[in-house]
Amino acid sequence: MRKKQLIVATVVALSASMMMQSCIGSFALFNKVKTWNEHVGDKFVNEIVFVAMWILPVYELCFAADLFILNSIEFWSGENPALAEVKVIDGKDAQYLVASNEAGYTITNQTTKQVTRFNFNAEENSWYLENNGEEVKLFTFVDDTHVDVLTRDGSYTRVELSQPGVLAYQQLVGVGGTAFALK
Repeated sequence: MRKKQLIVATVVALSASMMMQSCIGSFALFNKVKTWNEHVGDKFVNEIVFVAMWILPVYELCFAADLFILNSIEFWSGENPALAEVKVIDGKDAQYLVASNEAGYTITNQTTKQVTRFNFNAEENSWYLENNGEEVKLFTFVDDTHVDVLTRDGSYTRVELSQPGVLAYQQLVGVGGTAFALK
């Protein structure tokens, strides 16, 4: 009887390993908790919190949630819910809900329910603005110190990522003040 159970267990283990061979997942929830723990205080406080979180089983629960739920969602949908962040921003005229994930940002005006999306295209190294179903490329990173930025006439101009470069761009598009100045 034990031999039959061993054979069944082996077949199940091999089948499971073949089905999940290329999806280890990002373990985003576990890594978020671990990263938070690393920045709680000095190394002694971090160690105390680390041990307490193993004893309370915070780490074990986060790891299990990643392993059985969140990584599966990430595999099938392409996005891990633990990577999304949501913040409420009080603007001058309205309150905005800002949700971020690996692909960009979604900004929802809580009053009008208008949704604006900023999407990052990694292949092009570009940021896009999506509003009412229309998408416009805002800028493309050329290298570490330059971007190609959209101008008012729909063309793109190369801007140096420095205070003089940003000021020149502001003058080109007619934006005054120092709201965009780099510090």
